[in-house]
Amino acid sequence: MIIVMKQNAERKDIEDVVKRVEELGYKVHLSRGEARTIIGVIGAEEHLLPSDAFEVMGGVEKTMRVMQPYKLASRDFSPSDTVIDVNGVRIGGKPIVVMAGPCSVESREMILETAHMVKAAGATILRGGAFKPRSSPYSFQGLGEEGLKYLAEARELTGLPVITEVMGSEDIELVGDYTDIFQVGARNTQNYSLLKALGKQRKPVFLKRGISGTIQELLMSAEYILAGGNMQVMLCERGIRTYETATRNTFDINAIPVLKGLTHLPIVADPSHGTGMSQLISAVSKAAVAAGADSLMIEVHPDPARAWSDGAQSLTPERFTQLMQELRLVAQAVGRDL
Repeated sequence: MIIVMKQNAERKDIEDVVKRVEELGYKVHLSRGEARTIIGVIGAEEHLLPSDAFEVMGGVEKTMRVMQPYKLASRDFSPSDTVIDVNGVRIGGKPIVVMAGPCSVESREMILETAHMVKAAGATILRGGAFKPRSSPYSFQGLGEEGLKYLAEARELTGLPVITEVMGSEDIELVGDYTDIFQVGARNTQNYSLLKALGKQRKPVFLKRGISGTIQELLMSAEYILAGGNMQVMLCERGIRTYETATRNTFDINAIPVLKGLTHLPIVADPSHGTGMSQLISAVSKAAVAAGADSLMIEVHPDPARAWSDGAQSLTPERFTQLMQELRLVAQAVGRDL
């Protein structure tokens, strides 16, 4: 249930409603907009609450049932789009935010070189994996804390905020010392202990759709983080596993407008994992922007042929620069900036 306060509701009116909700044994989440305050009632049995229990209280305009199982992620809870500020980079607003960098950090020289190049091309967030979840235990697993230190140095030299993956709740403190955004990969989308732990953090979380996850499952995973108090969550469409084998995954372009209708959270598209083929990244990136994506995550490597992981789906710096120029035209055509 959400309780919509009147535009002129006084602070005491809001406090009285919050107190009453808590007296009944439910949790409260406040969303303060420019015009109104919305009070979210969170609890397993909130559907049993009679709406008139609050509508008679001072300052209350109306109450609404949120029918979806994901309450805080629902657009009913927050009709306005959520904008997440990461060191001055705003994700979810009019500008399209591009996150770019290698699949994995391979060396100090490599990540510094890549960071300078993607910034020059127009990217505003640097991506790079220090811990890499791989299908094979014999594949390169990442440099660990050494890689995190290189990412932090790249941020210091370029000013680009950093996003990198956290693989378990036991790694949150370490990764949090270096990253600006916690990335949850497709293999961890339903790692609920990790999601609960990230709900207690105060840094943004980038949540990827599961390898074969439905849209509702993605939103329910986001709900775990939101319910913990961390409202800085962005959702990533990165392709799902289907019977099609022509590409690494099947990139679900439908998911972008569907999610935009269902949730207020920013939507990110990952055409690199979505296709697994560098020659397809340009077309899918442009399609994602046209479909309403707020951000793109694109893998870029100085020499993809020599990449330690995911070279086949990485762009060269030159091709990335060209793509950024093309994306500006698409963004402009749909009323966005880049």
